[in-house]
Amino acid sequence: MSEFDLVIRNVALYAIPVLFAISLHEAAHGYVARYFGDPTASEQGRLTANPLSHIDPFGTVVLPLLTYYFLQMPFGYAKPVPVDYSRLRNPKKQMGFVAAAGPASNFAMALAWATWGILLNAMHVTEPFLIGMAQGGVIVNAVMCVFNLLPVPPLDGGRVVTAMLPDPLARRYARIEQYTPYIFIALILLMYSGILSSLLTSLVRGLIALIGLLVMPLTALLY
Repeated sequence: MSEFDLVIRNVALYAIPVLFAISLHEAAHGYVARYFGDPTASEQGRLTANPLSHIDPFGTVVLPLLTYYFLQMPFGYAKPVPVDYSRLRNPKKQMGFVAAAGPASNFAMALAWATWGILLNAMHVTEPFLIGMAQGGVIVNAVMCVFNLLPVPPLDGGRVVTAMLPDPLARRYARIEQYTPYIFIALILLMYSGILSSLLTSLVRGLIALIGLLVMPLTALLY
């Protein structure tokens, strides 16, 4: 199999997990925001698992393909769900919960894909594509969870940190978000250099190991 054929195979394998990962990640932000008083995402029809509502042509399609081909680690973003923090009942505190909802949904999906993989094995399903998709679902969601928790605005982790800081520091830290394009360029360069990619790889492996521990009782029950 040529390198190009391998890329095409992996794109097909990861397509469904990626679409679910980005769609539910963004919808989770919107649902938690609505719970705390901001219905903006609901009013704009973004509280849906339909990937078409969340896909950004460059960030969701082109950039992940390029970074996977050159860095062997897909990097991208979806169209952000609109959140009007001023409509939250307690904006400073609740913005952290809204931000954390995305990575939390990815953690839950990674756990679900791991469970599905165990059930496939228990049912003696040997179809490589289905087994590979379950494994891909765990990896994709683990990567999204870890990456989005990096404590840098505009990533979710940066907003969680902002919510936890005292007001004067929080305002200054939040201003970093105005440099979003430069931050993403810096992150890509750090990944390309191997500095960030090695850190992310270690964190992703640790998260996958944790998921393995959590599904161990199910494995023991079925085998």
